[in-house]
Amino acid sequence: MAIRRPPPILIILIFLVFAQIATSADEQPVPAQWPDQFHALLFMNYSGDLSMIDLWYDWPNGRNFNIIQEQLGGITYDLEWNNGTSFLYSLDDSKSCRSAQLEVGILRPNWLDGAEYLGQQHVNGFHCNVWEKVDFIWYYEDVQTKRPVQWIFYTGREAHVMTFEVGAVLEDEKWQAPVYCFNNKEKKSLSTEGAFREFRGYKEKAVL
Repeated sequence: MAIRRPPPILIILIFLVFAQIATSADEQPVPAQWPDQFHALLFMNYSGDLSMIDLWYDWPNGRNFNIIQEQLGGITYDLEWNNGTSFLYSLDDSKSCRSAQLEVGILRPNWLDGAEYLGQQHVNGFHCNVWEKVDFIWYYEDVQTKRPVQWIFYTGREAHVMTFEVGAVLEDEKWQAPVYCFNNKEKKSLSTEGAFREFRGYKEKAVL
């Protein structure tokens, strides 16, 4: 009995299906680079320890600023420069300030390059792509807008992005650390302090 061969159109359809599957596997989404300049308002939660952060990122000028409002507490200013200089200070009567010289500067816009794609999740009402970066951070980005929705550090600290203004720039005069930061000659490590202490630890492990 003669063997019936499948019609050519069926063979073509099967080939196209498998080609599409292979292409989809090779074209996994990648996280969008951070804009060169932006302002974000972040709601932070660390095991119930809550705070709000005004994050000003300014890559062209080599600077990053976190203004941290603790819940029912004071305001701390966490200022970083791309030459590795960092200041952690207050503007109240205590005039407290600590500085450090780190080996690396602020995060580069492409710091998420090489992150492992984990798939998609619904987070805080948003449909997100999710990546993991070297067992250090889990990053959630809105599928449609490519804006960050949240990220979670390995410590469990969560950053929920409330606003994200691309191109927003803080006035130059507000980037100046107070004079008493330069009167204190002692420099202390800030690797475990500040708004994004986990980022500091990450930068110490890998040059981004």
